[in-house]
Amino acid sequence: MPDLFTGLDPWVAASLVLALTFVLAFEFINGFHDTANAVATVIYTKAMPPYLAVVASGIFNFLGVLLGGVGVAYAIVHLLPVELLVNVDTGRGLAMVFAMLSAAIIWNLATWYVGLPASSSHTLIGSILGVGLANALMTDLPLGSGVNWGKAMDIGLSLIMSPIAGFLAAGGLFLLLRRYLPLSKMHKTPEQRRETENKKHPPFWNRVALIFSAMAVSFVHGSNDGQKGIGLVMLVLIGIVPANYVLNIESTPYQIQRTQDAAAHLSTFYLRNGELLNGYLGQSANTLADPDTPQHFRCEASQTMQTLEALQQALHGATSYTELSPDERIRVRRYLLCLDDTAKKVSQDSSLPAAERNDLNRLRSDLTATTEYAPLWVIVAIALALGAGTMIGWRRVVLTVGEKIGRQGMTYAQGMSAQVTAACAIGVANVFSLPVSTTHVLSSGVAGTMVANKSGLQTSTIRSILLAWAMTLPISIGLAALFFWIGVQFTG
Repeated sequence: MPDLFTGLDPWVAASLVLALTFVLAFEFINGFHDTANAVATVIYTKAMPPYLAVVASGIFNFLGVLLGGVGVAYAIVHLLPVELLVNVDTGRGLAMVFAMLSAAIIWNLATWYVGLPASSSHTLIGSILGVGLANALMTDLPLGSGVNWGKAMDIGLSLIMSPIAGFLAAGGLFLLLRRYLPLSKMHKTPEQRRETENKKHPPFWNRVALIFSAMAVSFVHGSNDGQKGIGLVMLVLIGIVPANYVLNIESTPYQIQRTQDAAAHLSTFYLRNGELLNGYLGQSANTLADPDTPQHFRCEASQTMQTLEALQQALHGATSYTELSPDERIRVRRYLLCLDDTAKKVSQDSSLPAAERNDLNRLRSDLTATTEYAPLWVIVAIALALGAGTMIGWRRVVLTVGEKIGRQGMTYAQGMSAQVTAACAIGVANVFSLPVSTTHVLSSGVAGTMVANKSGLQTSTIRSILLAWAMTLPISIGLAALFFWIGVQFTG
């Protein structure tokens, strides 16, 4: 980080500071917008005092970001097509980042202000799609090439299925508690417990379960949502100051050698499967044409063998990326991203044997090991922003989750069921590097317990939540596309 601003023109340095501020602001807003859902049940049921709950949640969010890795971060980044990732110049990079963040922040603040548990994840994904589609229109690319639709479909499916799973699982868990512990005090609401027993807090073990599950939700929220901020910071750094961030400068000689070995094995793989893949690669895999790989705009599958040759030449004898010039680092990253993009598409070819596809996926992991990373200071900064945001702004969403989803107040059993389900669902998504919405999973879990308890749902709140869910994508896509167009005009 000390050399972050070294050699930058004043306007580029100012733009970098502003862009990083926008990312941290987004994560801060994400903290009080989304994380309120993580502590909504524990506050509503009075298992913890509000300020202690949000401070503890902030700490666990911090730990979640710190320990969560970068898998989800790059799942978000790779929503953008590889052509946009390899060709971001300073002006277009600024336009892209500010468009995405402005659209996401505006919609997040609007839904928070009216108390709707809308999703920051949903909003960010819509903003990224908007930028990708706008870029396609402005560069005469087909709309189908404007977004990585394969990754978008995976993420979209995750966003749709996770609330459904939350609804069913939370409802099912609540029914099990109702069946096997029908006389437990966990089936009372805080109001009922106060009226009948004159006690303010939940029964001891219910209170312990509520607190632990709330902290678990906070941790997995940090490890999922926090990574989205990490991905955004890396887009900022790669787009504005690429020299030091296109590759992991701290890569060891062993890691660089693994990248070279992966390129060599990938070349052998294509030669071995040349007959099967000849049609896709557009030429004989045994033929090496002009080694000057295209540097701009598009990754061509027909140039795969030349790209492999160029990559091996660029890395020959290198033990540190600092030995390469800034331009060489940018070229190496382009080679790696294009090779990974082609390998990903090849791995989906059903004509390849399963063992070969598995080998190819392992080669992809080695190939991108030094491009998919985040410096420690980036992780800590995002963790601090998310943790700090968690500690304010929680009241509006807590009231919605606790009292306005069902026709009756939430019981302790309902709160536990919703939180345990949310923690498990988001944890599973983290394992598969899929971004999900804490808001949607927890809210749908609460709704599932209300239906299971025959408490009924408040149709006005459910309608508003569904309306926000339905409006988030088109509005964030439209705003981001508009801001990106304005930004490109402004930056030239």
